[in-house]
Formats: sequence, structure tokens, C-alpha cells
Amino acid sequence: MRFVTIDAPLGGRAGMLLGGDVLDFAGVADIAPLAAYVPATVAGILGGGADGLEIVSRVAGRIEGASQGETDALRERRALCPVSETPMLAPLPHPGIVLSHGRAYRTHLQEMKKTDNPEVPEDPSAFIKNNNSIIGSGAAIVLPPQCPDMVDFEGEFSLVFGKHCHNVAIEDAMESIAGYTIINDVSARDWVHIYRETNDPEINRMGKQLPTFCPMGPAVVTCDEVGDPHDLDIQTTLNGEVFQSSNTSDLIWMIPQLISYFSRWYPFAPGDVLTTGSPAGVGFGRDPKIFMKPGDIVSITVEGVGTLTNPVVASG
Repeated sequence: MRFVTIDAPLGGRAGMLLGGDVLDFAGVADIAPLAAYVPATVAGILGGGADGLEIVSRVAGRIEGASQGETDALRERRALCPVSETPMLAPLPHPGIVLSHGRAYRTHLQEMKKTDNPEVPEDPSAFIKNNNSIIGSGAAIVLPPQCPDMVDFEGEFSLVFGKHCHNVAIEDAMESIAGYTIINDVSARDWVHIYRETNDPEINRMGKQLPTFCPMGPAVVTCDEVGDPHDLDIQTTLNGEVFQSSNTSDLIWMIPQLISYFSRWYPFAPGDVLTTGSPAGVGFGRDPKIFMKPGDIVSITVEGVGTLTNPVVASG
């Protein structure tokens, strides 16, 4: 199942992709009465666990089996609408936390440290991504007027929690995942040289917190549709040219290790997001360096999850 958030008053409402259409649960209860029990948010749906997903599955099955007259009525009131005609937000527009894992791929560590044999940190590291920076697929990344010239992309395969998770053991960690999505950890790199001089991580992280610097989507895809999360191709293109091309098998730490480690401090809840970090190929790691500029289109594709695409524009 693939869940989205439809752009609507009061922060949006949950929907589901059915082929090339978006199903708006709020408008189908007359045909599928169980829809009245579907939570209004994607986080709420995921938090319902297996029982909640079973209800959603039955609603979807009823809509897919609807008569032509019923389908026409749903389309007329836009409870079933083509994806291209449905305004959408990020699938999780207001998560409790987006925790962004850094120094995650061996190849990315090599390109940033400028050595084939970088020292691997003893433990994972991460920072909280500002929720006010979240946008959906199709929304514009805005180059900030105070630092517009070194804005970089980082395509990141990301997991979404479906249950409360705190101090979880490695062997139990995967049970906390409800699905996966994609995040672009957009980064203004202006402060990297200061970070390298001072070793103050907060200086580097400031460039990751600006408005529109956390594109997410296009959907949250349940685990059964993704397969092995440790063997997925991930690719980032800028204006159609491939910049990042890797596989999650290059992760330094496996997902259960990440969840167990970070859950020592963070009490994750349904709808929270943990990114698995960026593979090699970012603009800052190139010679010469390449950064996004107005008019660019950046797309991130993760096998089994989808493609997150955003245009780049100058500030107002």
C-alpha cells in the first residue's frame, strides 16, 4: 500500500494510491462504510498496525470492485482523482521527528574525507531535521537569499515508524517499521569549511534546516511492497544527469543497528522518520563542485519506493 497526504484544510488528510488515482478516504464511506474508521492522517493509519492496514485494504478492495456508476460518482466528487490532478503535501507533513543519519555510506564517507580508506566512526551519528523544512514531491526547493550559492542534494532512503519504539533490541528493531519513503537532505554547504576547522557539528547542521530543505515523498510505501531494504538501488539525477547511483548494501550500519542505537535516546512514535543517510555523488564531493541553481530539477528514485522530484527556484 502507498499512502499520501492530500493537501486540504487543517494540515491535509490521508489518501492512498490506487493505480494512477488517489483515493480520498474521507469521501467514500457511503460506498465503503469501513472508511469511516480510517484515521485522518497517514501517521494515524500506520499507528493502527496490522488491524488498521487490514481495514484500509478492505476499503481499497471495495473501491477497486466498485460498479461503473459508483466509480463515476466518486470521480464526480473527487473522492477518486488522478494523481496529476490531486494537490498533495509530503506524506508525513508533521512528523514528531525526522532524524537524519549522517556518515552512513562507505562511498560517501570516502568522497567527503577525500580518501579511499576513511576512518569509520565507532557509532552512528544523526541530527534532527527541522519539521518546518518539509515539503512534498513537486514543491519547489527555494534557494535562500542569505546562502544561495552552495545548495546541495542528498538522496536518502528513509524508514517510517509504525509503533512506539524506545530502547529496542537489535533483533526486535525491524518490527517497529511500518514503511519507507524518500527524503532529500538538502544542504547549504557554506559552513563546511568552518565545521572542518572547528569540529563543531552544529555549524554544519545549520545549513540543513532552512525552509524547503526537507523534500519528502512521494508516498509512504508499506514494507511488503519494498522487499529487502538492504538491497535497494538508489539514484539521484540533476536535470536528468545521474549524480548519485548506489545500493543500500553499501550502508555502514544496517537498519536494525540504526534503530536500536538511536532508540536509546529518541522515543520514536508512529509517523516518525529516520533517514538512512546519503550515498556518494553529492555536488560538494565533486571536482569541480556542482550545486543546484534556479531552474534545476532534482529527482531521487529508490527501488520499490518511487521517485521524489522537486524543481529549484530562487527566493521571492
